[in-house]
Amino acid sequence: SVAKASRTGSPAAPATGARIAWVAAGLAAAVCGWVFVELTGEVLAGDAQVFDDRVMAALRRPDGSGRPVGPDWLVEAGRDVTALGGPAVLTLVTTVAAGWLALRRHYRAAAAVTLVVACGSLLCVATKAAIARERPGPGSPLVWVSTPSYPSGHAKLSAVVYLSLGLILARERSRRRDRLYILGVAAALTLLVGGSRVYLGVHYPTDVLGGWVAGLAWALPWWVAARRLQFRHEPAE
Repeated sequence: SVAKASRTGSPAAPATGARIAWVAAGLAAAVCGWVFVELTGEVLAGDAQVFDDRVMAALRRPDGSGRPVGPDWLVEAGRDVTALGGPAVLTLVTTVAAGWLALRRHYRAAAAVTLVVACGSLLCVATKAAIARERPGPGSPLVWVSTPSYPSGHAKLSAVVYLSLGLILARERSRRRDRLYILGVAAALTLLVGGSRVYLGVHYPTDVLGGWVAGLAWALPWWVAARRLQFRHEPAE
C-alpha cells in the first residue's frame, strides 16, 4: 500500500509530492497566462498609459535630459544590472547551464533548457511585432534599443532563464535553506533586471510586468517537462 511504501522509504511519497508540484506549476502557469492576456488588453486599449506615464515621469530628472533620478553611480549600476538580461549574457548562461546538465548525463533536460530559451525568444519577438507598442518618449540616452516596447524582452527572458535554472538547481539540494537561497537569488535577478529597464527609461512598468508573467507562463510547463525528463527517464548520479 501507499502508506506502507511511505514508511519503508519507497518512491511513493516523493512521487506524490512531485505530482503536487507539477499541478501547482500548471495552475501558476495558467494564472500567469490569464494575467498576461488581461494586461495586454489594457495596454492595447490605452487604459494603462496614464499609470505608466506617471511612473516614468517620477523616475526622470526634471531638466528634460531623459536621465534617471539619483546619483551617477546608481545610473551606472542600473546599466550593469540591465546587462544581466541582455541576449549575450542570457545566451552564455543558458549555454553553461545546458553544458552542466549534459555533463551530469541529463541530456533531455539540457535540450529542454535550450529549447525553452530559444523558443521563448522567438515568441517574444513575434509578440512585440504584433503589439508594436512604442517605446517611452523621448527615450533614454543610456541604452540603445531597436524593438517595440511590449512585452519587455529583458524581463521575460530573465524570468525564463534565471527562474528555470533556479528551480532546477534548487531541486539538486537537499537542505531547505539551500533551496530557498537559490530560488531567492533567481527571483532577485529577475526583479532587478526588469526594474532596471523602467529605471533607465526604456520600458514602461506594464511592459516589464507583462514580460514577467509571460516568462513564467512560458517557463513553468517546460520546467515540469524538464524535471520529468531529468529525474525519471535518465540515470541519476
